[in-house]
Amino acid sequence: MADDIVTRASRDSAPVDEDNTQAVDDDDEEMPRFQLTRRRILLFGFFVVSSIAFLYFVLPQLAGLDDTWNRIERGDPWWMALAFVFEVLSIGGYVIMFRTVCAPGAARIDWRASYEITMAGIAATRLFAAGGAGGVVLTAWALRRAGMEKRIVACRMVAFLALLYAVYMGAMIVAGIGLRTGLFPGGGSFGVTVIPAIFAAVTIVVFLGIALVPGDFERRLGNWSKGDSWRARWARRLATVPASTASGVRTAIRLVRSGDPSLLGAFAWWGFNVAILWACFHAFGHAPPMAVIVMGFLVGMLGNLLPLPGGVGGVDGGMIGALIAFGVEPGLVVVAVLSYRAFSFWLPTLPGVIAYFQLRHTVADWDEEPRVLARAPTIKSEVKG
Repeated sequence: MADDIVTRASRDSAPVDEDNTQAVDDDDEEMPRFQLTRRRILLFGFFVVSSIAFLYFVLPQLAGLDDTWNRIERGDPWWMALAFVFEVLSIGGYVIMFRTVCAPGAARIDWRASYEITMAGIAATRLFAAGGAGGVVLTAWALRRAGMEKRIVACRMVAFLALLYAVYMGAMIVAGIGLRTGLFPGGGSFGVTVIPAIFAAVTIVVFLGIALVPGDFERRLGNWSKGDSWRARWARRLATVPASTASGVRTAIRLVRSGDPSLLGAFAWWGFNVAILWACFHAFGHAPPMAVIVMGFLVGMLGNLLPLPGGVGGVDGGMIGALIAFGVEPGLVVVAVLSYRAFSFWLPTLPGVIAYFQLRHTVADWDEEPRVLARAPTIKSEVKG
């Protein structure tokens, strides 16, 4: 069903359907390697080590939290084991969401390939780019090598991100307004409740407005900007951005209306991530109200927008600052957040790197398929002879 919906969305939107009759030749496109020069690796390693040293050793001293690491020694291993289970479940939800939205009905992208693409994308996001850019680039590359056209890939990637972050923004509105009005226990100042909720509401309105962009917007602008001048060329290129975004948002809306239960993977991704933080609080003390944990988590995740590898430092500091602003004990906040980041950030990185190399072999097998099919008649005739 999801495949039919996405296909109809593609046909209803000019940016996706316009070039469907033309095959896109991406056979020679290299796998994104993110320019892993020696200098970049050294700088990245220095930054990560410095950030970890500050967060795990300097910050507790500056905050006067001398007993922070004593808490870790007294941590409940059963709660930590539960946090690990939540991390596995969150990734499972992400994989289901990816296969439903980005690769419905794609013969090459089975569950194994979906896992490899998802985990490799997570690793790329963690290690190479802020705001998820590394994961988006890698995922788009894998979809194109699986045989999808660029415009279809753009549509489905936008739909995937729109659905994923619609849950994030919606949760921020509900938690922020609920805490401020007293609907949920925990209180909180205007700055950490209402302002994030307003930001989320504005973001949702903007993207719903983008969905109103006409399906033939790119063609209209192309007709208006005919010619070979640099202005005309730039106008045509810029037109693809709102057109493709609008197509993806409309596809996301159609998927929601379909009622496909696989879309609950978005709730699983965010919900189990929050559950990891909740379990880490219980491992080292008493957890604050759930709405406070949700809001502290969501506000802290905005640190991913900072130009830092994987949001290292930005997310950690944002979560710690937001939760302390809610009146949670600073020592407990520091150890719970840093433990959460160990599960959600560092734990998936190693299997993600492994999946990155597995994906290279998978794509190589895809590339080999046409050659095998081309040789098949010859082999068959030799057998008959």
